[in-house]
Amino acid sequence: MTDDPEREPHEFSSGAGFDDPYEGFDLDPPELDVDPDEVDPVDARVVADLLDEEHFPSEAVDADSLVDVGLDYMGINRHEQATDAFERAARFAEDDALEQEAWVNKGIGHAELEEWDSAIDAHRAALNAAEEGPFVAEAHTNLAYALWEFGETTEAYEHAEEAVRVDDRLGQAWYNLGFIENEQGRHEEAADCLDNAIRLEFRQADVYEEKARALEELGREEAATEAAERAAEIRERQENDLVG
Repeated sequence: MTDDPEREPHEFSSGAGFDDPYEGFDLDPPELDVDPDEVDPVDARVVADLLDEEHFPSEAVDADSLVDVGLDYMGINRHEQATDAFERAARFAEDDALEQEAWVNKGIGHAELEEWDSAIDAHRAALNAAEEGPFVAEAHTNLAYALWEFGETTEAYEHAEEAVRVDDRLGQAWYNLGFIENEQGRHEEAADCLDNAIRLEFRQADVYEEKARALEELGREEAATEAAERAAEIRERQENDLVG
């Protein structure tokens, strides 16, 4: 439902290298070291499980920085590590809006891994975090996406509609709703939704491809061809940017 653009390669800084042998490192502070006698050291989720109010004071955790760490992980396609960082941020966020943002991002990370049930849980948690928070529409539209992929089509449509009711300026929400309208055979409604997404600058290749599909079903062949050509141009430009 959402576009999967090819990401720009992440550029790392050049350093002096390591001595041999060198001491290992990670992004976690030493306070998060785990006793291997108590837990399985290969369990990637153990730190997130142990990091709670009882073991680590919330005022010592910078939830904003954890969100940034998660976003950095997303940028290099390390989605499992990203979801762990977002969950920690959500647990320790003292601000409802930040907690909601962290849950939404966690849901997106699980979607990238095609872990739809976990994505659904994360977006539901985002909606529970703040009924009128700044990321409510994002939570609804991404929940719709996860529910659709999970096979819950009726509920997916309800959340897709709710997303545009909450924020009719969110282009991604109009695209997701348009996709579902197309899938359910309501091509006129789909074309209108996709036009809204384009007007709101959500102009990814998938949007134009869905628009071409809707227009073709409506018998508007010339307009459908124009939309398909526009999608092809966007994809070609993305490929050239990567090569360049």
